[in-house]
Amino acid sequence: MALSAETKAKLEKITTATLTTVLLKKGLRNVWMRKAAPFTPAAQNVRLVGEAFTLRFVPAREDLATPASWSSPISTRAAIEAMPEGVIAVADAMGVTDAGIFGDILCARLAKRGVTALVTDGAVRDVAGVNGTGLPVWCAGGAAPPSVAGLTFVSWQEPIGCGGVAVFPGDVVVCDADGCVLIPQDMVEAVTEESVEQERLEGWIMQQVDAGMALPGLYPANAENKARYEADKAAGRA
Repeated sequence: MALSAETKAKLEKITTATLTTVLLKKGLRNVWMRKAAPFTPAAQNVRLVGEAFTLRFVPAREDLATPASWSSPISTRAAIEAMPEGVIAVADAMGVTDAGIFGDILCARLAKRGVTALVTDGAVRDVAGVNGTGLPVWCAGGAAPPSVAGLTFVSWQEPIGCGGVAVFPGDVVVCDADGCVLIPQDMVEAVTEESVEQERLEGWIMQQVDAGMALPGLYPANAENKARYEADKAAGRA
């Protein structure tokens, strides 16, 4: 498992905005999942962290995308039962927003199994019921038609694309008010430590702004202000 309890606790205090900046410095530009916005009440004003458990949909094909498919061994129902506690379910819905990939019953089961959140570039249905489950959902909106009206579920725990971002099982996902950001699993520790320092520096910069300091040379910090920051940090003032 890529995500230790210590690292998870640190990431819960780091904004997705900071994470995208740190990942950009490391050469990763495409880490923010498009269309995956905070949707349910439980997704508002929180920051959640978990390893990705991936689900993949493809375009609907009439012989496969039927209500009968919901009882198939390869189904969203079977995938949910394979999810460990604490993961974030990340579903590739190909950006389709006129069919809901999960509804209230499936979201209730996700919540019961201890899944941290659902993230998708698609939609959910039974919105009032989904809201009532308490499951945090980041998605592109609500839609009444069932998933098979527009999509065919084909697999879980394989590489997917969600909101234009490549997601592999076990990658770490951080979700907050700005959306959802992916951290490759082999970069989690390094990105976390650099992000902790970035947040501390930006907190110090905000203190200087509050004190009336002008931005040039402060943000980003020049050599003089970096030295001031290091001195304040050593003295416990940053």
